[in-house]
Amino acid sequence: MRVHIVGGGLAGSEAAWQLAERGVPVVLHEMRPVRQTPAHRSDRLAELVCSNTFKSTEITNAHGLLKEEMRALGCMVLAAADATRVPAGSALAVDRDQFAVAVTARIEGHPLITLDRGEVTTIPSPGIVATGPLTSDALAAALRARLGADALAFYDAIAPVVDADTIDPAMVFRASRYGKETSETAADGGEGAYINCPLSRDEYESFIDALLSADQHHGHEFDAAPYFEGCLPVEVMATRGRDALRFGPLKPVGLTDPRTGRRPYAVVQLRREDRAGRMWNLVGFQTRLRIPEQQRVFRTIPGLSQVDFLRYGSIHRNSYVNAPAVLTPHLSLRDDPQTLLAGQMTGVEGYTESAATGLLAGINLARMLDGAPPVIPPPTTMIGALYRYLREADPLHFQPMNANFGLLDELPVPIRDKRRKRESYAERAMRDVAAWRDALTSTHDPRRLVGPGGDFA
Repeated sequence: MRVHIVGGGLAGSEAAWQLAERGVPVVLHEMRPVRQTPAHRSDRLAELVCSNTFKSTEITNAHGLLKEEMRALGCMVLAAADATRVPAGSALAVDRDQFAVAVTARIEGHPLITLDRGEVTTIPSPGIVATGPLTSDALAAALRARLGADALAFYDAIAPVVDADTIDPAMVFRASRYGKETSETAADGGEGAYINCPLSRDEYESFIDALLSADQHHGHEFDAAPYFEGCLPVEVMATRGRDALRFGPLKPVGLTDPRTGRRPYAVVQLRREDRAGRMWNLVGFQTRLRIPEQQRVFRTIPGLSQVDFLRYGSIHRNSYVNAPAVLTPHLSLRDDPQTLLAGQMTGVEGYTESAATGLLAGINLARMLDGAPPVIPPPTTMIGALYRYLREADPLHFQPMNANFGLLDELPVPIRDKRRKRESYAERAMRDVAAWRDALTSTHDPRRLVGPGGDFA
């Protein structure tokens, strides 16, 4: 039986490789050059449209750890990246043309992969949809018809997420507006649902000045996003008047600062992003500020002066589904476990994260075709933790996520030193992903072992 994969980007190419290496014939569909996109320049597979970097290679960095896990699982895309690497310090940057050539040659040279050039407008089964942020209108319509009109988004509007351990507890307080708590813990007298950063008038005015003077990101023309009144960038709201934010997301009504007994002049609220309470979202702070400006401006907020950002805010075109609402834990359609999604379509952010979902989609579809159930690495690994986020995030507030240490299970014994803590996370993750890989391969046909990503020398 042939598997059909739609989309020849990082995720689709990786999924095709993983399936073929396990003895499964694959047809990889890529609509270019028959139908071009506004972003791509060539007809090659895995063409990198924006940056040429896969970010850090250091294992004490979340992106570096994710790459090491993927290498342990035989990732072809990273083997191509390593072979076409250009000097970039500790980052894995590539010659984007050579990288695309390497991936394309590897796919075209595999005896079990057929490359089909042309647009696909229907959802395959068994198959994988990995069409990325520039999904064609026809296929997007098919997905919406299958999943529901509200299940597919076409633009990100992402607020920053910060590390709870780096918020200054002396400068903030926990509470919900008017004391309305929906969680049992808060309702029974525990900590309130929101972290609140109170601002005095002077602090608010200084924040507005910093926000209005900040440099915004200006992306490609294809990435231009329309602004909707209900989801404006925080810097755009600020241009509508100095009090616009104070009567919008920074409104202080219904909140009393326990340190003063009074209502603050303005309040920045942070909402929990994960069940463990280690990741907190700046409510209403979707933004197009450049990353250094997000650091500079948002660290002027009381309590956030030393904060670590786990995810930066952004607004850009990005076709993705509401994964926790409409997909299974292994990212298949709920009415067909052998139709999987991969790449940014699933709600992950970043080149490496997209390739990781393609890798796991290929592994799992091969398993299911062989009569075995799909499997997910444990949440002590970065891959497993990303999948847990896609499964357990709040569907009402779901936004794409990148790899970060806040996703991982906490260590059994807390470690205060940041570097040592990340080293411990990495040691545990690599140990657990190796054990997961070994258990996976020990129960399957030896022809389908997790193998190397290929020789690109």
